[in-house]
Amino acid sequence: MAKILLTGFEAYGNTPENPAEAVAQRLDGKRIDESVIVPRIVPNNFFECIDFVWDSIAETSPDIVVMMGEYGGRAMVTVERIAQNLNDSTRYGLADNNGCSLQGQPTVADGPAAYYSTLPIRAMVKAMRESGIPSDTSDVTGTFCCNHLMYGILHRIHINSLPIRAGWIHPPHLPSVAALPENLGAPSMSVETSAMGVEIGLRAVLENPSDIEEPILSRLQI
Repeated sequence: MAKILLTGFEAYGNTPENPAEAVAQRLDGKRIDESVIVPRIVPNNFFECIDFVWDSIAETSPDIVVMMGEYGGRAMVTVERIAQNLNDSTRYGLADNNGCSLQGQPTVADGPAAYYSTLPIRAMVKAMRESGIPSDTSDVTGTFCCNHLMYGILHRIHINSLPIRAGWIHPPHLPSVAALPENLGAPSMSVETSAMGVEIGLRAVLENPSDIEEPILSRLQI
């Protein structure tokens, strides 16, 4: 039986309701065959978020860690391939929930330029699409707290040689957020659909110790 740590960021910036938090709460205690999902809601603050998830890993001893955050402007559940050692939240006009805004600073001084997800991202996207959930792979995690947390946790798993597979999923805006005047025209997805996609993606992780070699067509441009 595998244990899955599923983390979701809290609300932040101009987003009053984060789909990542809603999905994590919705899947609390969900069982996929014999495996169980353990959720944690993560503070949207630089560096603190890495320590929080690292402490959650120590507490729960998971086999799989899947982290989540909102990516506004996307119409699909996106599975991230790469996290880079760079923070630049000023480009978005955003600060974290402690008011901190970083520009051009690394997450780990002298750390590698990037880490790849260790999840079977092609298998996850294929499974979601076959179940009717719009999904895609992505090579763009941004340069705010999502990329920051993904990089930080992959780095700590690597330097501690832990047998944990880890990576990132971005759900789109919730409809209530896309309905705000400043977001009119932005795509959205219900929490029910996003949660179904994430659950299907997690099942694909459990069923695929390594990724499939089948090419998966991608349309994502951002």
